[in-house]
Amino acid sequence: MSQIKFPYETPPSGAEMIEVAEGIHWIRLPLPMKLDHVNIYALEDGDGWTVIDAGMNSRKGRALWEALMAGPLMGRPIKRVILTHHHPDHVGMAGWLQSEHGAELWTTRTAWLFARMLTLDVQTVWPEETLAFYRSAGMDRNFYEKRRSERPFNFADVVAPMPLGFKRLDEGDTLRIGARAFTVRLGQGHAPDHITLWADDVVIAGDQVIAGISSNLGVYATEPEADPVGAWLQSCERLKAFAQPQHLVLSGHKLPFTGLKTRLAQLIDNHHSALERLSAHLGESRTAAECFTPLFKRKIGEGEYGLALVEAVGHLNHLHQAGKLVRNRREDGAFIWRKV
Repeated sequence: MSQIKFPYETPPSGAEMIEVAEGIHWIRLPLPMKLDHVNIYALEDGDGWTVIDAGMNSRKGRALWEALMAGPLMGRPIKRVILTHHHPDHVGMAGWLQSEHGAELWTTRTAWLFARMLTLDVQTVWPEETLAFYRSAGMDRNFYEKRRSERPFNFADVVAPMPLGFKRLDEGDTLRIGARAFTVRLGQGHAPDHITLWADDVVIAGDQVIAGISSNLGVYATEPEADPVGAWLQSCERLKAFAQPQHLVLSGHKLPFTGLKTRLAQLIDNHHSALERLSAHLGESRTAAECFTPLFKRKIGEGEYGLALVEAVGHLNHLHQAGKLVRNRREDGAFIWRKV
């Protein structure tokens, strides 16, 4: 398998963009979190542009889009936004680009429904179902009390209102953007029906495949028995069959890279190794919150705690549904897990 290489090691900043393949330009927008950026791709499309994802909605983000439109996008219209998946750092300004700039939104039905539902579902206090889910995961008590005392995060805080209407994309669809024909291949695990776009020379991968980090595979109160790890491993195995040495992979975070088949094999092996370490760790009964060390092999800070917790539940659910763990509930509501 080919070695992983990074042909563009310096990302764009501010209202800049870098042409990474003929007619495909890399934009990077800031995020207010530990993973402090999201990659956007602008594809030349006739007399306008198709953009892949939109960034998180904020005053700074909208100002950057306006500067991009007036500058390197040369005043040509953004004709459509292709949304890879429904997470807020990708969908945040899609509705604004629709309503204020006339773009069409193209995505899967699942992504559109999730994004619109979550944007409309504004909570002023934490739902009991979410708090119960945190307790079931054994969330650190201080972290739990701090989170419960604060206003809950809402999609609408960072996602612009989404108008009605979208163009549905599905597995196997072909769409032409500029000089390229792309095939839609859907991934699972990180987000349901995650779009990846495959051309002869380029794969636009969103968060399904990233170099340097693994996609977060979290379980949430909306579907507490989900197995995102199993779904993601199956997707990696399936997508590996389509990977070619010449593919330049354009991901939602980190750097563009080549060596897709190698990267997919690495990710598969890394998660199988994490599952083996987790299983060995569960010779004694433990909560999800007590499983960070074997899974992540590093100290988890406060800014990463929530994502680490939901990913720990994801790995535990996978082993449990494979018949390798037993699960019981303690009096405080936490599940304790133990190797069979």
